[in-house]
Amino acid sequence: MLGWDGELPPPAVRTIEEMRPVLADSSCTCSDPLYFMYRDLAKSDADWRWLHAHHLRYDLTVIPPRDLCGEWVKTKGHYHPKNPAGVGYPEMYEVLEGQAHYLLQSRDLRDIVMISATAGDIVVIPPEYGHISINPSGDETLAMANIVSTAFESEYGEYESHHGAAYFELCSGELKKNPRYPAIPPVRSARPKSGNGDHRIFRGPLYGLIGNAEALAFLNTPEDYTAILDILLKD
Repeated sequence: MLGWDGELPPPAVRTIEEMRPVLADSSCTCSDPLYFMYRDLAKSDADWRWLHAHHLRYDLTVIPPRDLCGEWVKTKGHYHPKNPAGVGYPEMYEVLEGQAHYLLQSRDLRDIVMISATAGDIVVIPPEYGHISINPSGDETLAMANIVSTAFESEYGEYESHHGAAYFELCSGELKKNPRYPAIPPVRSARPKSGNGDHRIFRGPLYGLIGNAEALAFLNTPEDYTAILDILLKD
């Protein structure tokens, strides 16, 4: 796999049955796995020990191209809880292969944002935003890495209770409002503030940040980095 050397452990697998409650068409069927999650990875024992000593985890997610009855394949969607300082935990992604659409929504549903990213881009999910990752391609696999704090567990409940994110991205290119949500704003676009772009805040590759405590400290103590985190979704 691009961005990874050697063998990988058995992945956690998302099936259509697990995803059905959050799909635009809940009757959709698919016999193939929808995506694969390789969690808590490291290329050496020293890297793994460093990550765990700093309460961090490195994961890979692989999303093959799928047309789910007219909707692009996506992850289930989740929010992060608040840390002890009362600020939501962020998360950091890097697109390794293919293209990704990250659909973010604030907890108060006043802001819904789509970030389009390609290989080499890093996308940071700021505090208080839920998110899903979408593979908007009919023929390319999306492979992405993430680094996230190990101090919490993701919260899926709001996505499950609303039967998905605020919008569904259809294969036609339409962003269709989820009728189970109240009045919400339209989706706005934002650029990755990283990777290959002109407005870089975070620089990759993501795995290369392992060992750099200063670069990754914001994942556990975002309250110390509000000035940076507040501009992530601004153009």
